[in-house]
Order: sequence, then structure tokens, then C-alpha cells
Amino acid sequence: MLENIIKSSKYVMDNAKYVKIDYDKLDDFIQNIDCKNLKFWLSNNPYNIFELGIDNIVNFLLYFEAIDYSFWGNPKWTIETNLGFKDGSDALLYSLLNYFKESKNIDFLSINLEDFKHILKGNVEIPLIEERYNTLVEVSSIVNNKMNGNFYVAIKNIKKDTELLEFIISNFPSFKDERKYNGKTIYFYKLAQLLVSDILHLRELLENIEVDYSNLVGCADYKIPQTLRALEIIKYSPELEQIIDNKKEIKVSSEYEVEIRASTLVVIDYIKNKLKGVSAIDINDYLFMFSKKVKTKAKPYHLCRNTNY
Repeated sequence: MLENIIKSSKYVMDNAKYVKIDYDKLDDFIQNIDCKNLKFWLSNNPYNIFELGIDNIVNFLLYFEAIDYSFWGNPKWTIETNLGFKDGSDALLYSLLNYFKESKNIDFLSINLEDFKHILKGNVEIPLIEERYNTLVEVSSIVNNKMNGNFYVAIKNIKKDTELLEFIISNFPSFKDERKYNGKTIYFYKLAQLLVSDILHLRELLENIEVDYSNLVGCADYKIPQTLRALEIIKYSPELEQIIDNKKEIKVSSEYEVEIRASTLVVIDYIKNKLKGVSAIDINDYLFMFSKKVKTKAKPYHLCRNTNY
């Protein structure tokens, strides 16, 4: 599946109408990339997540990553905590983690939609609240019925990214992330790849075991394309530029959306091949963190309401 992701993304960029990659700008950027000091995002133990133990963390991450998508809005969904105001993915992590620690139970079959709304209560209702709830109920049902209630036990012998990704997408329909372009199926699997990366990095860190996440391709969302555009590595046609800069929503599986997402993965793959010895997922994380450096000149990111990113 991982080979299909990059292969299909290259097909998109070979036929793209609205998004182009400036390889001269990309080559210049590559000269200054330093991935040596990158830290896995959970290694900082956010909100003391390590208190849970590796088995519970992995079980928790399945649910968290299953609904870690589509936070944009006006106003943006925000929660108030004793650490200040949080929004987006960070707010979701905080809210779900608090629920898990308090209830000692991550089974969402035991709560209703109103309970779930209370868990994620903020200044406004989080987008796609019912879709998120239905996803968690579906995941809970699958874990209970097919894995004896414990996702970690089901995957603990899988230490290779290709195998773990296949296990996740074959068992959990909500992680399906495909689009159509020129009649062809284009594969992204952003959240599934993120979950695989999280699990394997954490197990490497906390269990001190040898794992393989070198085959992951990257996570096609909205933040990295925004960064690449700020760096003038990817460029939009005047038509698409006007849509994005005016914050107009684009449709799921539109040529606009597919080309934006595919360009991200092709850029990451190109950097990986140039640098040698650096995994695509580390390059992905580097570009995500680099967004802070271009924040002042970054233009709006594309808006596409969906359950994949």
C-alpha cells in the first residue's frame, strides 16, 4: 500500500493542472535541511501521557488518531485549560486524554453523543461532531469484537510499518483515505500513517525494541502544503490561488484538493531520495515544524471539510 501512495501521487503531479513543484527552489531548500535534532512529537510526554503505560497509550492513540481531523472554522474550536487556551489537534489530545484518565475506559460504546459533546466542549461545537462520534463507536465495536477489547495486544508483534499499516486499514474502515483523479484511485492514508508512526516511535522509545518506520511516505494534510507554498516550492495556478487566498472551501476529491495533497508527498519523496538515510516521516515532521519559521509570510491553507485530515 505504501508503494501505491507515492506512485499514485506521482501520477497526479505528472498530470497536474493547478499545482506545480519548483524543483530549483526545492533543491536550494534541501541544502539547509538538518533532520538530526528532530524529536518525535510524543517524546516530550505531553500532558503526562506516559503515565498510562505503553499498552494504554497505544490503545488511546488508535482513538485519538481516528478523529484527528478538520479543526478549522470561524471561530476555531477552542478549549480553556489550566495551561491556557488550546485548539486543534492539541485540544483534542488534551480533552480525550483527560477523559481516558478519569474514566479508565476508552470504550465509546458506553457513552452517547451528548456525553461526547461534553467531553469536547469548547467555545463552539467542534466540526463534524457526529462523524467523530460515529467513528469512535465503530472503532470501539471493532476492537471489542475482533481484538478482545485490546488493540495493543492485537498489534504487539507487528514491528514493521508496512505490516502495521495494512493491519490498520484492513480492520478499520474509518482510516480509508482515497480519492479519484482522472478516473484513477489516489491513495493518501494520512491518519493511518500517522498512527503507525506514533505507535512504532513510541514502542522504540518506551519498550526499547527495534522497529521499522522507514517505508512511511508522509502525511498529506493542509499545514505542510501551506509551508511549501510559503517557501515557493509549490505554486498554485491563478485560479486556485484566488480560491485559497479568499478562504473559499474546495470539495473533497476535487482536482484542486488531490493535487495539493499529492504535491506534498512528491516533495517529501524527492527530499528523501536526495538526502539518503533519512526517513520520509522524519522529513514530514521537519516540514511540519518548519511552518513556525514561515508563519509571518504564509498565506492561507486550503479549506476542505473531510474526515481524513
